[in-house]
Amino acid sequence: MQEQPKNEKKQIDELTKNENIEKQQLIKNLQDIESQETIEEIEAVEQLEQEVKPANRKMIVLNFLLIIVIFIGLFIYMIKVDGIDNITQLLHEVNYKWVALGLVCLLIHWFCEALNLHIPLKKMYSNQKFSNSFRVSMIGQLFNNITPFSTGGQPMQAYELSKTGKRVSNSLSAMAMKFVITQTALVVTTLVVVLFEFSFFANLMQNYLWIAILGFGVNILAIIFVILAGIKKRIITFFTTPIIKLLGKIHIFKNSEATIEKLDKSIDNFREQFLFMKSEKKMVLQMFTTAVIQSLAYYSITYMVYRAFGNSGVTFWQIIPTQAFLLLIMTFIPTPGSGLGAEGGFYLLFQSIFEYGTINMSILFWRLYTFYLPIVIGALFLIPEKRKEGF
Repeated sequence: MQEQPKNEKKQIDELTKNENIEKQQLIKNLQDIESQETIEEIEAVEQLEQEVKPANRKMIVLNFLLIIVIFIGLFIYMIKVDGIDNITQLLHEVNYKWVALGLVCLLIHWFCEALNLHIPLKKMYSNQKFSNSFRVSMIGQLFNNITPFSTGGQPMQAYELSKTGKRVSNSLSAMAMKFVITQTALVVTTLVVVLFEFSFFANLMQNYLWIAILGFGVNILAIIFVILAGIKKRIITFFTTPIIKLLGKIHIFKNSEATIEKLDKSIDNFREQFLFMKSEKKMVLQMFTTAVIQSLAYYSITYMVYRAFGNSGVTFWQIIPTQAFLLLIMTFIPTPGSGLGAEGGFYLLFQSIFEYGTINMSILFWRLYTFYLPIVIGALFLIPEKRKEGF
């Protein structure tokens, strides 16, 4: 009779021992996972640091010099074509009420840009402050404008966020969410306006309509590509893997296998965030609404410049699709801030609706709003500051 309690006690001891072993193994596995994630995070930060090292800073200096040359070239061209007297008269007659409204539109654009970065970051990190999101957003404005194809903004933003404890993968995922929603809002807003003002738009763009269709098509494909990365990884890798291998063979990529592995991890991480987006419909709606306001604010700058120099006859809603098309053109121009291409595109698209003698000064004012001011103000946010935890 005493043998049975002994056996039961022995079995309980063995079960307890096994449970302790399992717990220890689980803790070890979690520590290994955490350790691996820490290693990956360190590697990600180191990679970002490589992208902002002095070697790349030399390229940034060259880009700055190119920007200055373009500005001086535009100014010399204006003096030669319009003459000092006409330029002086225009500056004297300009309606500064519309100039001020242009600045208001720019501030709204900046605010919405920062807000759409802040919303997903706040979901991931409850202690994230809007002041930090705004600062990082403005630094992104700076580096987007001084690097070809706006390639410098996101790495610099992720690097700055890593200084306040944000994981690089999470920061890049937040930016990917922002990209998808912003591009969707941009395309939807523009298409709706084009439908209502199609006759005006088609007449103005009669020589470039096929380029407009192609540009909108490319944007829609980009959105589809990113969405597929979130729901159908196999389709994306089916196309990207052979392309990366081919680029590796012609030595564009040093290590194609490492690039494929890195892309695979990025897609996996984005899929997690995409599922997060699907479960946060309210957040997505907030970001979409903010992106629509942001797009309209940016497009409004052109209308404010149009009115500032005494132009009339073309409505606000007629300016919007033309400005949206110009923005699409600018994304394909491989110079910092789409220099030369942006100015040339503005001239070709808007010269017929601006009064004679005002187009060149309008280009200068438009670029001050959309290019030079973001560079100057963005640079101010790079000034070192004392950081608090969570700021």
